Amino acid sequence: MIEIAEEKTEKTREKVIGLRAVESKDAHDYVFGLDIGTRNVVGTVGYKTEKGFHVSAEVSVPHTTRAMLDGQIHDIQRVADTVQVVKEDLEQMMQFPLTDVCIAAAGRVLRTVTTRVEMNFDEETVVTGEDLNNLDLLGVDQAQRDISEDNPRYHFYCVGYSVMKYYLNGELFTHLEGHKANRIEEVIIVTFLPEDVVDGLYTSVERAGLSVANLTLEPIAAINLAIPESFRMLNIALVDVGAGTSDICITRDGSIIAYGMIPHAGDELTEVIVQAFLCDFDTAEKVKIDSTISDTVTYSDIMGIEHTVPSKEVWALTDPVMEKITDEVSAKIIELNGDKAVAATFVVGGGGKVHDFCLALSKKLGIAKERVALRGEEVMQYIDFEQTDIEKDPLLVTPIGICLNYYEQKNNFIMIHFNGDRMKLYDNGKLRIVDAALQAGLSTDELFPRRGKEIRYTVDGEERMAVGGAGEGARITMNGETAALNTRLKQNADIVIEPSTEGEQAALTLGDTDEFKTSTLSFIINAVTVRCPKFFEVNGVLEPATYEIRDGDRIETRKYYTVSQIAEFMDVTISKDHEILVNRMPADMNTLVYENFNVEWTISGYGDDAAASEGDGTAADTDDAEQTPEEKAENAAATDNSDSPSAAEEASAVEGIGDAELGAAFDRDSDIGPTRPNTKRMDPLPNAGTSIGITVNDTPITLTGKESYIFVDIWNVYNFDTHSGNGLAIVTTINGKKCGFSDPLHDGDIVKIYWE
Repeated sequence: MIEIAEEKTEKTREKVIGLRAVESKDAHDYVFGLDIGTRNVVGTVGYKTEKGFHVSAEVSVPHTTRAMLDGQIHDIQRVADTVQVVKEDLEQMMQFPLTDVCIAAAGRVLRTVTTRVEMNFDEETVVTGEDLNNLDLLGVDQAQRDISEDNPRYHFYCVGYSVMKYYLNGELFTHLEGHKANRIEEVIIVTFLPEDVVDGLYTSVERAGLSVANLTLEPIAAINLAIPESFRMLNIALVDVGAGTSDICITRDGSIIAYGMIPHAGDELTEVIVQAFLCDFDTAEKVKIDSTISDTVTYSDIMGIEHTVPSKEVWALTDPVMEKITDEVSAKIIELNGDKAVAATFVVGGGGKVHDFCLALSKKLGIAKERVALRGEEVMQYIDFEQTDIEKDPLLVTPIGICLNYYEQKNNFIMIHFNGDRMKLYDNGKLRIVDAALQAGLSTDELFPRRGKEIRYTVDGEERMAVGGAGEGARITMNGETAALNTRLKQNADIVIEPSTEGEQAALTLGDTDEFKTSTLSFIINAVTVRCPKFFEVNGVLEPATYEIRDGDRIETRKYYTVSQIAEFMDVTISKDHEILVNRMPADMNTLVYENFNVEWTISGYGDDAAASEGDGTAADTDDAEQTPEEKAENAAATDNSDSPSAAEEASAVEGIGDAELGAAFDRDSDIGPTRPNTKRMDPLPNAGTSIGITVNDTPITLTGKESYIFVDIWNVYNFDTHSGNGLAIVTTINGKKCGFSDPLHDGDIVKIYWE
């Protein structure tokens, strides 16, 4: 700081106007603003008037080293020393000490993230404004995660966002509210400010003996002066073309909706002149400025030779670079504005004064040239300067805007307590509790109620889902009173959030399915149609109504009954002395009966009479007689694994069917074939016909008693526990190929049966 103080010469300082006494006002009536730029620190002291703002003193001091790069403080002490010089000069001019200062973070240090998020509804729902707010919240949350993953060592403040596109059920839509949808999506651009930028600014001014009274963003400061409040309902862009970068912000509906930056600006124009005219940077900067206000420019090169050239020659050098800058600025404006041009654009900053900058930008944006304008003197009509030699220029828009921001927003950072921890948040004028929650790292799952885990299953190949129970939303209080996520934050508020909860996992039984309640099979019994409820297999195993469905279960409705199951359902006893016919073919109690099959039998008793004549008088017989038809059907399902018919009997059940019916019956049987005995080994049928030898799960067995054999004949001689699958599906193969229960068997076949 001592070295800088000794170098207070006209060369190192752009403006230090003579000391004078100011009009009689108290020190607290003034506001002190600092524009800490990449090349200069500009200090302004003044006060607000009825018409505008009065600048009592202004000083600009350049950095003596590259202490700042692209708006980011790299050498805190060097910047603090320059701030100290500006402060002391202003104190001499104002004749009172300066203690509080307003500062701004450069728009060039802002980071933007573009992301796409979606929200799904359980059923078609009318989209509300609250749904869109929640969708925005999901977008900001996702962007916060994205930027944190890319920069894990840094913390970021969200300073604004803008929705670029909406989608309704996958289709691009302009407005979603009021439409019915199963899914809504949005593409959103979110802007962040790195915490280290804020901390660097605070530390620099504090080392210069100052306290921060207000911190804002440079684009906001510029817009306070360049775009009056009454204009901000319009869709307008502000471009601040500085030395190293061009900062952009967009207004719409009365507020600033997005910020952006491109890393190209005035210095690139100057560097072209340096190379072409063989002069130093300061000389080239003067040539650039002079070319905008006169027909010729005069300069001296590094050899000391003086040159006078037409301004058009300078333009020929700078125009290609200017075209590149306006290309990128227009593209960024359109991106930030949701892929469409703004209604008008205001340009501030020295870089925007270059020849035809506004004209080129209007062409790139596709708007009338009158709607892209340089804002300088015309926006300073109500700005008064005590220093008579100060020219009203676009360069002064940001420094004065920093001072004006003090009156409008006081401080763009507010302090709160969140779940016991002190937190600092950037106040964009719309801060709500949800912003604090996201800043604290709470995810959307912790803020919104969550449904319990769903169960996905299939019934006859059709996908189904049972949803879990609804959880409870987050419980929120602010200063001890119940609040909501959208409640506006207050300075020093005490926020407490108890995270939301997840609902109970989905649960349902086989008996809860619509098919179990309504699916039936019709049989013709002694010329009378009888309708029976279907049995159900889960993963190839017959299960009762009380079975609890699990995620991934494959449920199939069984397409047949046995004769004994029909009799049990009808609560009748079949005479053993008379022949049973199924489709006019001899049958027995284990014969399979499919939809619309014709059954003829002789009944020997009904209900209690049947129990008395056929039962053994035990309590079990009595209980069975009192069961309803539905209970009998369920019991039949539970005992089916030990009462299923033999392969021979199954074959006899379909002998009387026509060719088409026979094929359909076997197809159904192949897909969800009947469950066979699991613990009881049945004796083989009496020897008759031919015999074949096969291997089942590496065990040799012999099938006898028939002329030909199909897969189900294995169950008569091989023991396989069909209840041990625990939700898995049974797999059957012959010679390595998957097969159905009606596939033929031949001598020497190798059979595998297992769970999968």
